[in-house]
Amino acid sequence: MIYLDYSATTPILPEVLDSYNKVTEEYFANTQSLHKLGMKSNDLLKSATKQIAELLKIGEDEFIYTSGATEANNIAILGAVEQNKRFGNRICVSTMEHPSIYGITKHLEELGYIIDYVNVTDEGVINFDDLKRKVTPETILVSISCVNSETGARQPLATIKQVVKKINPNVIFHSDLTQAIGKIPVRLLDVDLGSISGEKVYGPGGIGILYHARGIKLKPIEFGAHPDELKPGTKPLPLIVSFSKALRLALKDMPQKEEVVKKYRERIIEHLSQYPHVQINSSKYCIPHILNISVLGIKPETFIHAMEEDDIYISSNTACYSGRPSPSVMAMYRDEARSKSSIRISLSYLTLPSEINSFLEAFDKNYKNLIGLR
Repeated sequence: MIYLDYSATTPILPEVLDSYNKVTEEYFANTQSLHKLGMKSNDLLKSATKQIAELLKIGEDEFIYTSGATEANNIAILGAVEQNKRFGNRICVSTMEHPSIYGITKHLEELGYIIDYVNVTDEGVINFDDLKRKVTPETILVSISCVNSETGARQPLATIKQVVKKINPNVIFHSDLTQAIGKIPVRLLDVDLGSISGEKVYGPGGIGILYHARGIKLKPIEFGAHPDELKPGTKPLPLIVSFSKALRLALKDMPQKEEVVKKYRERIIEHLSQYPHVQINSSKYCIPHILNISVLGIKPETFIHAMEEDDIYISSNTACYSGRPSPSVMAMYRDEARSKSSIRISLSYLTLPSEINSFLEAFDKNYKNLIGLR
């Protein structure tokens, strides 16, 4: 099997799975229990929390555990909007966000909020002129993902925050960091709120965190025993500990890992350039881990299933948009044909050179077979 869909989810590393199993077996007590077993579990929770804070260079009180990035996005955006609705009713998001963001904005629109969609350039970077037009005195939140999940387009978070705060210092800046953490350097100081998922850093599914800078207040949208908690409930200790280990491993030797992935990407692009009906959608501002292409004249699902017959797994776009035209490619190129035929190849440092060879051989075979059926 050759897996080239790492942006959808990553396999859990064996050593991370070992940690999960060990904690499940030996630290099963509730971390809030007052007996010795509970205190033992609570000590491990504190240790994992400290490690995550140190790895991300934030305070231990500056993040909460969530079930993943989608829940983190909900707590961040809905909590910020509810907390600050007295200041205005406008929210800015880019035209290249993950479906989980648009699900929230649709809900907010139904509640009467105005959503301003900020355009991007044809290279996938935020159009700063449009951003300056869209941020107003009534804007209370801006949410722009750090790395787009379909094309890999990377946004300059520090510059965005600076521009937004200059126009309206009260605006809260949120970013979905899911596709960035563990792949490229990210400074959490560049955002007010940041969402991170464990399943994208070779950790377990069902765990993530929401970073919230000191001074940023959020209205809770979930409720439990403690009314001020942003995420009430029993902490999933095995998931937290294994996530902390996965994060540590993901951040280790990151530049060297990125260099490996970059070489794979360059090799694929060079090879595919021989085909006149293959267009590269990822620009120079895209991280190397995500390569989006359009195979004009062939339905993405047809090509994906053909590759699957060779035991090679790629995708059409983000898993939540699977089977539909790519909104991100459309936002970049305003080309319907290109959007409808997009395919995402997502790479990892775990990918082997032999797997790239096999992928290109299978691509050649399937392309020639399917293009002849047009």
